[in-house]
Amino acid sequence: MCGVIGIYSNKEVSKKLFYGLNSLQHRGQESAGLCVFDGEKMRLEKSMGLVYDIFSEEVLNRLPGTIGIGHVRYSTAGGSFEYNTQPLIGFTKGKEICLAHNGNLINHQILKTRLEEDGMMFQTTIDSEVILFLISRYYKDDIIEAIKKTMGIIQGAYSIVMMFEDKLIAFRDPNGFRPLVLGVGEDGECIIASENAPLEIIGVSEKRDVEPGEIIVIDKNGIKSKFYESKDKRHHCIFEYVYFARDDATLDDINSYNFRRRCGEILSREAPVEADLIISVPDSGTPGAIGYAQETGIPFAEGLVKNRYMGRTFIKPTNEEREISVKMKLNPLGTVLKGKRIVVVDDSIVRGTTSANLIKRMKEAGAKEVHMRIVSPPVEYPCYYGIDTPSRKNLIAANYSIEEIRKKIGADSLAFISMDGMIEASLKEKDIFCKACFNGDYPVDPILI
Repeated sequence: MCGVIGIYSNKEVSKKLFYGLNSLQHRGQESAGLCVFDGEKMRLEKSMGLVYDIFSEEVLNRLPGTIGIGHVRYSTAGGSFEYNTQPLIGFTKGKEICLAHNGNLINHQILKTRLEEDGMMFQTTIDSEVILFLISRYYKDDIIEAIKKTMGIIQGAYSIVMMFEDKLIAFRDPNGFRPLVLGVGEDGECIIASENAPLEIIGVSEKRDVEPGEIIVIDKNGIKSKFYESKDKRHHCIFEYVYFARDDATLDDINSYNFRRRCGEILSREAPVEADLIISVPDSGTPGAIGYAQETGIPFAEGLVKNRYMGRTFIKPTNEEREISVKMKLNPLGTVLKGKRIVVVDDSIVRGTTSANLIKRMKEAGAKEVHMRIVSPPVEYPCYYGIDTPSRKNLIAANYSIEEIRKKIGADSLAFISMDGMIEASLKEKDIFCKACFNGDYPVDPILI
């Protein structure tokens, strides 16, 4: 999972890119990068680490220009290495092209092998470079046609921002797996980002989603929109709303906070339990806990103290790092938990690392009972579209029954929301979601991998 941002303006954009990218930090904490066009050449700064650590005032001053893109990353394809940081710069017909990608291609290995057989030498191990190379190969004085030809070959999830000449370009895969939002300010400044937070922080007067299959080109003549395919085929990743997106994200007309809160309400009706307090695993579990508490009338309390300076444990690259991060990030509040029957609401159980660790420590802190309630169904299948669950052997629900999971994590009871309940929480009459991680129904066949 990654975060991308692009800005087209008549003013300097490097600091605005910095602010916007920082608001997307939750989408990737391994590396970050910015690239800005100064009217003559593109200037790139990127490194491993967090946005605030990389982009000092001195670094931002080395990025003059009025068009720019940025990227935060956690690795799903290619590994966590300096050479895989984005954005990526290339050349086509003597012109610079720069690209930042959120998503994951399912056929990038096949494409990469064919390109290598044709003599192509890659500088990274990520699928994004395949996209950059294909656009460069197919460019013949019409960048939109080059993008369309590329979209006809690549398969999987991609939400992309790109700079070419004096243009800011964005395009989204026909399924709309990963989010992408467009905003326009009163002065004509255009911002494109993975979520709406950067648009609202920087300031826009209008905003909308980039549609599945849409290609947007922004230049001095304004905003041009074209489509690779019709926008009828939608498979938005429902895990965006379950976990990844910020609470204030409204993506494809669904607000993450309200979705999570409604999931908690529905789960409380599906799996009630006698308890003294409702607590959450912060932050993405909090709206669901609030909904559960409001629906049942059981008081909501803070039972886990969060270290606000820690990153997200799910997107740590290794299991050992995740376990240590859980201990550093969340600490049970014994004065609240002692002698109480506790309902703990979390967004998901993927590997079981966080849940087992927390329940053990909560009981050590004096909790009488700990009942886990999960506001998403069991994650039983790997995601091939940009979430780091590459193998079923890493997914606890793929290998154990709910009762076995309950015993392994040490909970007094365990319940997940139903699939129907989760879809109901979206308030959508039509099911427009990719739910492959829950049911194994893949919109794009992963057999190509």
